[in-house]
Amino acid sequence: MTGSSYGGAMLKKFIFLTLGLVVIYYALESEFAVSSVQPSHDLEKRIRVVGSSTVFPFSAIAAEYFGKKTGHKTPIIEATGTGGGMQAFCAGIGEATPDMSNASRRIKASEVKKCQAHGVTDILEIPLGFDGLVIAGARQKDGIRLNLTKEKIFRALAPRLPVDGVLVPNPNKSWKDIDPSLPDREIKVLGPPPTSGTRDSFAEMVLEEGCKSIPGARALGLHKKACHAIREDGHWQDMGENDNLIVQKVNADPDNIGIFGFAYYNENKNLLRAANIHDVAPTFETIKNKDYAIARPLFVYVKREHFALKPSLKYFAYEFLSNDAAGDFGYLADRGLVPLTAEERGKVRKSLEL
Repeated sequence: MTGSSYGGAMLKKFIFLTLGLVVIYYALESEFAVSSVQPSHDLEKRIRVVGSSTVFPFSAIAAEYFGKKTGHKTPIIEATGTGGGMQAFCAGIGEATPDMSNASRRIKASEVKKCQAHGVTDILEIPLGFDGLVIAGARQKDGIRLNLTKEKIFRALAPRLPVDGVLVPNPNKSWKDIDPSLPDREIKVLGPPPTSGTRDSFAEMVLEEGCKSIPGARALGLHKKACHAIREDGHWQDMGENDNLIVQKVNADPDNIGIFGFAYYNENKNLLRAANIHDVAPTFETIKNKDYAIARPLFVYVKREHFALKPSLKYFAYEFLSNDAAGDFGYLADRGLVPLTAEERGKVRKSLEL
């Protein structure tokens, strides 16, 4: 081979290698450019949850754990009350509406209908576990001590009661007026507002059941709606969605009693003394075994339509059903939630298709 031929061959080889490197460089540049615009944790849209103040602390701790474990943005949790949460949840699909709604009672048929009217047609129901409604006074020495039945609670709070076969304004001013075995202390109850799922549960599980136990109640017009009504003469006070405020006010007046979810009571047992209901105290065991008369399930509702909008939503929903969260020794149980069985959790997990 002559020098010129050799030089020409080397030049061609150099040009070929250079062009190859250029092609590889631009291919890498293109791949980097594509990967750099893929969705990342930094760019993802945050999950928004509204609803029950009772479920709020469970959702808040789940959101915190989810953010730490996965690196996804910590979901935003708002306590709006079950009714207010469902109203926002059912308003439609898209960024302006929440992805999930906490509820301290099952979604109503009227709410499902409203959701459907606004395009929210694929709703996932996640039962979290069980909670008890607790009626409690201050633990301090002069705090009120009560052993109640549903009928006695109804007689304390109904706007009207039958007397000699006629409905009259509630004459009971003290607990002793209802039953001589109860203390001679003024009836002063601090409870949740009408927008609260706890209020709905209290009306259905306590007031309605107590109303039914009064002889001749239905004949006198005490049907379901009337049984749910609460007196407005100062012996009941709506306290908004702030259970911590109820705890404070109960401790400010030894005659006050408050209505809470079991988790709030459990966190404040050093300040509160629970009333027995039908001779049973609220505990993890009595709620789990259904011995306590006013236990109820808690729920989270999820828009499946938002799974595509926010891919991390499905995984956050799954967090509520994980062993870390919802097992017998999970962090939700640590905060007062009575968990579902492993079999019950498994059934819901399957519906998430993870």
